Amino acid sequence: MGSILPKQFLMLQGKPVLWYTIKSFLSSLQDISIVLVLPKAHWGEGQELVDTYFPQEGIQLVAGGESRFESVQNGLEVVSHEGIVMIHDGVRCLLTTGLIRRCWQHAIHAGSAIPAVTATDSIRFVSGSENKVMNRDDIRLIQTPQAFQVPLLKQAFANASHTQFTDEATVLEAMGTPVFLVEGEYENIKITRPADLILADAILQQRSALE
Repeated sequence: MGSILPKQFLMLQGKPVLWYTIKSFLSSLQDISIVLVLPKAHWGEGQELVDTYFPQEGIQLVAGGESRFESVQNGLEVVSHEGIVMIHDGVRCLLTTGLIRRCWQHAIHAGSAIPAVTATDSIRFVSGSENKVMNRDDIRLIQTPQAFQVPLLKQAFANASHTQFTDEATVLEAMGTPVFLVEGEYENIKITRPADLILADAILQQRSALE
């Protein structure tokens, strides 16, 4: 992104990117508890955001780790209840209530719910100096929130043999447990580059005009 400030705290239409993410979850599910996992160096920004916008929501801050696995593990340690836990990238700020509820409901019945969308670009598999085309209809691009029954995900993390997993679905699969895909959303983009902020702003303007 080219910014010293972490992406989740960059401003989008006058509010931090993370505000939109948290607001979406609070608006979608009743009795939801939010655990905000942040680098310890940026707890000040996180606490200020919570105090300014969500002072009554009981959001709990937890220090992240050196990897995604360790950060999620730290967050899971403060989850004391059973039910459904959703792991979400804070910078995927355009997710909708429909997506959140779809993942939650599917995880209740199947144990997990991983949002995914079909690839729209041509796909090639590269191996050394060779490459070959792949059928993009067989490829899915994985998103978050990834939803799981709490005991299932905790068991998977407890049994994990290493920490270099790319997401929670792969942790579950390493235990031999299948994961289940649900339909994601193409607008559920991850703010990664400056152009993504411009796109997110345009999407929010469009949504506002349709309301």
